Amino acid sequence: MKHYIVAGNPMRAQFNPLAHYVARHFAWQFDAGVGTLTLNRPERKNPLTFESYAELRDLFHALKSATDVKAVVVTGAGGNFCSGGDVHEIIGPLTKMSMPELLEFTRMTGDLVKAMRNCPQPVIGAIDGICAGAGAMMALACDLRYGTAQAKTAFLFTRVGLAGADMGACALLPRVIGQGRASELLFTGRAMTATEGLAWGFFNTLHAPGDLLPQAQAMARELAQGPTFAHAMTKTMLQQEWAMTIEQAIEAEAQAQAICMQTHDFRRAYEAFAAKQKPVFGGD
Repeated sequence: MKHYIVAGNPMRAQFNPLAHYVARHFAWQFDAGVGTLTLNRPERKNPLTFESYAELRDLFHALKSATDVKAVVVTGAGGNFCSGGDVHEIIGPLTKMSMPELLEFTRMTGDLVKAMRNCPQPVIGAIDGICAGAGAMMALACDLRYGTAQAKTAFLFTRVGLAGADMGACALLPRVIGQGRASELLFTGRAMTATEGLAWGFFNTLHAPGDLLPQAQAMARELAQGPTFAHAMTKTMLQQEWAMTIEQAIEAEAQAQAICMQTHDFRRAYEAFAAKQKPVFGGD
């Protein structure tokens, strides 16, 4: 069986620039190929609403064809990342909805995670303070996670009488921190400390609060200056190979690498190496 790979391709004809995107329910800044998305309701610890869920989903969908954006940083304002769904604007109304309406909502929240995983750009979470519920799932959907010692990450769905299986938690979390640790967090809803998160592989690094966003943006800029077609292929393979046998994965990676060997960036890297220079990648 052959596995044909479709990566986020910066050479595609469609171009949907997001450099000047004006967000309604969060802040969006763009600089040097890096988009910074800030959840900005600090007075409530940045909870999500029906509208912000939908706009976040739509933005990450749009990133598939936004070739001006090379990497994305997701963070929160006011010393917290995200407290999850707004109790008054989401939780309350959900108790009055019919089953079809509830399913429409839960599918929309899952679509946000799928859009984050399927956009070709590396997504870096800069996580401080409270990171709970849907906020924890947004953090989990990032490709890299930077945190602070004050970060408290809680998949607290059981605390409100729901299953720990929400927005892909039972699939994603065990792959990141292991089955036993994920089971404990999803059954109990307790907060994972930053120290635990670092030791268990949830966080890549921890930083002082004042250094968190600059460090995440520095990594995003580094990735944005790299071979972005190859980064998109790497993200695609990381996603697709979860459902493959090792034999299928090796064949899929052979095809993926052969595709990348046809890029100008591959030739640029060789020519720069031969000239003892640092390669300047173009993403094509």
